Amino acid sequence: MTRLFFALLFCIGFIYPAYADDHAFSLHGTPKYTKDFGHFDYTNPQAPKGGQVVLAGIGTYDSLNPYILKGTSANGIAMIFDTLMVSSSDEASTEYGLLAESIAVADDGASVTFTLRPQARFHDGSPVTAEDVVFSFNAFKKDGHPFYRAYYGEVTQAQALDTRTVMFSFATGENRELPLILGQMPVISKAYYQIHDFTKTTLEPPLGSGPYRVTNVDPGRSITYERFDDYWGKDLSVNKGRFNFETIRYDYYRDRLIAMEAFKAGNIDFFQETVAKNWATAYDIPAVRNGQIIREEIRHEIPTGMQAFAFNTRRDLFKDWRVRKALSYAFDFEWSNINLF
Repeated sequence: MTRLFFALLFCIGFIYPAYADDHAFSLHGTPKYTKDFGHFDYTNPQAPKGGQVVLAGIGTYDSLNPYILKGTSANGIAMIFDTLMVSSSDEASTEYGLLAESIAVADDGASVTFTLRPQARFHDGSPVTAEDVVFSFNAFKKDGHPFYRAYYGEVTQAQALDTRTVMFSFATGENRELPLILGQMPVISKAYYQIHDFTKTTLEPPLGSGPYRVTNVDPGRSITYERFDDYWGKDLSVNKGRFNFETIRYDYYRDRLIAMEAFKAGNIDFFQETVAKNWATAYDIPAVRNGQIIREEIRHEIPTGMQAFAFNTRRDLFKDWRVRKALSYAFDFEWSNINLF
């Protein structure tokens, strides 16, 4: 009886309908924000605009095309491209219209239709059309990074119903997440890529439609983005209080240790520490004690991974479970926790 009970709960959970109401789509209940909302609760629409922030890039880059397998794309390049919809950061699995002013999911779940905002524009002033959306989908799936072929694998077709309306058809109506997946899709200009080869890497700043554009490219050293003054979507509710820095620059470093030292020296404005040992031992410096560097733990409920030692059981030494158990007993966790973490 217990197994049957849990099986029924599992089935009921998956047939529970998602919520679609032209301005938003949610997998779990009603979206928090109504159609006429002013801004996301976690943004400040009165936040001042201006200034520069310097962030760290690790390694290098040799391309401004983030959608193909070739090359290493620059940090932050996605900021120049708008997506059909945008996620809210205080809800699970919920998106609101960005390029799309409305979304409609078929009753059988086998298709989704987006209607684009009439004011949506690329940086050259040309309108974002349904043909651009169809072109983007086909380019990503055919010539883009293999990730997209898998991600859009259950989407069988994209059709432009008119200049502002595009419909995506699905292989089945069973995957309720597909409207969210397609809502995350960036839209690139069909006209631009009829002149430029989408399949090649490039260091020429591509045409975008987002809040920033590339203004300086120094391959392997830095890349600078500038807030686009004529950004078509700056007054949308989903954008109020966001994209406030006038310029964003990524300075590149060989590894995170060097980047951390650059931050401590004042060359980087923000650094996200992910190593527990560094958090515990690396910031006992004057800049922290006198308040020039502010350390802040940001609590969250995002599932995170684990750190562990794993035995390579393909080696004869570790095939015997008793050897692995003996080494586990010999491992000094208390010392490691104090000195490493």
